[in-house]
Amino acid sequence: MDRVRQARRTALATGAALGLLAWSAWLPGTAYAIPAAGPSAGASGPGGALPEYRPADGAKPVRGAPSTADAPLLEAGTPYEDTLAPGERVYRLGLDDASTVYVSAVLRPPAGAGVGYGDGLEVEVMTSGGRACPRNPGRASFGYDPVPLGAVGQRRLAEDAECQGAGTYYAKVTRTAGKDSDRAAWPVELLVMREPAPAAGTAPAAAPSVRPSASPSLPGTDPVARTGGTGFNDARAVGPGVWCDDLRPGQTRFYRVPLDWGQQLGIGAEVAKARMTKEYGSASDGLTVALYSPYRGLVDAEGTPYDGKQAAVTLPKTAPVAYENRFSGVPEVEPVRVAGWYYVAVTLGGKVGEFTEDATPVPLTLRMDVTGGPARAPAYEEGLAAAGFGVGAADRAAAKEGLTAPEAAAARDDASAMRVVAGAGFGAGAVLLLVLGGWTLLARRGRAAP
Repeated sequence: MDRVRQARRTALATGAALGLLAWSAWLPGTAYAIPAAGPSAGASGPGGALPEYRPADGAKPVRGAPSTADAPLLEAGTPYEDTLAPGERVYRLGLDDASTVYVSAVLRPPAGAGVGYGDGLEVEVMTSGGRACPRNPGRASFGYDPVPLGAVGQRRLAEDAECQGAGTYYAKVTRTAGKDSDRAAWPVELLVMREPAPAAGTAPAAAPSVRPSASPSLPGTDPVARTGGTGFNDARAVGPGVWCDDLRPGQTRFYRVPLDWGQQLGIGAEVAKARMTKEYGSASDGLTVALYSPYRGLVDAEGTPYDGKQAAVTLPKTAPVAYENRFSGVPEVEPVRVAGWYYVAVTLGGKVGEFTEDATPVPLTLRMDVTGGPARAPAYEEGLAAAGFGVGAADRAAAKEGLTAPEAAAARDDASAMRVVAGAGFGAGAVLLLVLGGWTLLARRGRAAP
């Protein structure tokens, strides 16, 4: 009888512990040890080299060809890494007849590399016959600074007959550089994103009569610290509010904000007074703010001079996110065509280092305002999330917590693991209760036998 009572106590204690663990893991809203929004790969200490751009996790090496004859295949949704010297590289695409396709290239010059205003990047999507699809190519140019530079080529539905069919297409990526510019091969990140087709007859086909508004109404609340990332892959999530960070000369910080259908984004960035090493100095592109779409296409960019004193840049409020924006002839409206993560890149010009202390970062304040929506989404035949677009509850939670994409993925993995533990805990608890019931039955029979 003593052995039976001891076994029963052990079973009850173990089952209670496992059940408590399972219950806490299963309960909605339970904390799962989500990484804090502290320093990321983009964080840098005083002085020293600037942090390098973080490539996409799992990016595959690829070698573009000089012609279409032996161009390697790029698959949608898979990030690729290549190097690009001045000149062009060609890649092969296998496209269906129902999707809009975006091919982005992000060129990453090393810190201190020589670039000029004539230097840039171009991405063009072509048919197998060598004809460029309409709305191509996508171009981007450097200013004074060797910062990450992105350009996007596209094959858009309902454009013209020649680029609508399924089959083989090609993406041509071209880097231009002046004779006095750095001509070394630089890393380039390639990504093909496929936007599914909307159900027949459900998508608007006419351009909206909207333009970006004037300066948005930005919040003035107390700032919250959020350390920006080095690029698109580790951009720190933010939402409406005021955020603080810091920048060193020549550095770019990346942030990401989820925008749903019908929503508009207002952005303002300020840099405070710097510690001067000279009595006077000035950088014409001292502070630059750029906004990119979910497929990494430039939406808008503004810059202002900086002389070591307070400076600020405010972008016009974006148009509401809408499918029909793609038919607009307004450059700032056309890219705001799909819901998803939009990216904000803030750069402090490298020339600022000529008259300020590089070891002392300049305080940065970022003001964000999201208004409108969410509106009803177009009736896509496939889900947008699998293609890397759209806004869901997990995206809003990531913005609230300030997570980068890798941190958000790790949090989802942790939550899945805890659910597995919860299931195992419930199962083990059930087995222990069955064993306990068997022991209790045997004990009762033992008492009844005399």
